[in-house]
Amino acid sequence: MAGFLKSPGSIASGVGSLPHVDPKAAVNDVSQYCPDMPYAPTLPNISPFEAIIWHDSEFLPGRVIDGNRLYVDRSRDFSPEMEQVYLDYMEQNTERYAASREYAEGYYEISSRDLSSVWCLKCQVTGPVTFGLTISDQDRRPLAYDSQYFDMLSKMLALRARWYETLMQKTGAPQTLVVMDEPYLSALGSSVMQVTPDMVRSAFDDVSSLIEGGVGFHCCSNTDWGLLMSLDPALISLDAFGNAREFLLYREQIGRYLEKGGIIAWGIVPAELDKFDAETTDSLWDRYVTIRDELGRTFGYALFDAQSVITPSCGLRLADVPGAVRIMKTVSLLSLRARGF
Repeated sequence: MAGFLKSPGSIASGVGSLPHVDPKAAVNDVSQYCPDMPYAPTLPNISPFEAIIWHDSEFLPGRVIDGNRLYVDRSRDFSPEMEQVYLDYMEQNTERYAASREYAEGYYEISSRDLSSVWCLKCQVTGPVTFGLTISDQDRRPLAYDSQYFDMLSKMLALRARWYETLMQKTGAPQTLVVMDEPYLSALGSSVMQVTPDMVRSAFDDVSSLIEGGVGFHCCSNTDWGLLMSLDPALISLDAFGNAREFLLYREQIGRYLEKGGIIAWGIVPAELDKFDAETTDSLWDRYVTIRDELGRTFGYALFDAQSVITPSCGLRLADVPGAVRIMKTVSLLSLRARGF
């Protein structure tokens, strides 16, 4: 069962995707700029199957790939496949959900490294809400709107997440963290998209029940942060460059969450190159210090520093490799400054 992790102390990490087409180069860059909290990168420029959603669709019951479209065909009977997911979940049979290399080149590459000296090794799985709202059936009805299918989907992704964690544990890393990539949590409370708090709780419980290390959330949009913190994830990763003001409205809950052992990954460095190039290391540092001061005055600077991680605002797949490296280097520099407090 997943739980909290040790305090990171303002170290640097990343979010997930990179623009690299060489897995070794990608992992080398991750190791150089995020030596304490490296992360398994997804590399969608190598294969479209490494993109979000596709990355974790390999064993989706009823899956159909038609050109660039991925959907579920309900006109055929795939109930045996769904029953198998439930059976595997109950028996924790994760090997059936092992990723093929074309879905996870970066994951396989980092799993070959000796990471016994890192603070924690991080990987990502597509979150059930985002998956269920993005992928539809043949009539373009989102899978999340079918409660039975959504329940099965959460368990399938939990099995995939546990297999990822097992792969990461081969590195000897003392701690592992599986982050649920959930940009569509921005739909919480929407009258258009039917996303409920119970769906989020259920999905989190399904994943965390199989994970031995920590489970976290990444959401690069605004959402109900109070709900996420109430679930006690090991880490919450957000776009602090774009959404800090909204997140800080929850300052009292933030304090209680950090006091319990929760970690916040502050995505203070923009992942978009045009926004990044309009900033400097000093201007981004000023943004970070503003957040630190606002929360530090409320519940103490020592707690803030102990329970923080510094990251880009999102994955870097839309940057070119030199641009992605510049962003990663800036994250590393900000982390060094933060650890100097």
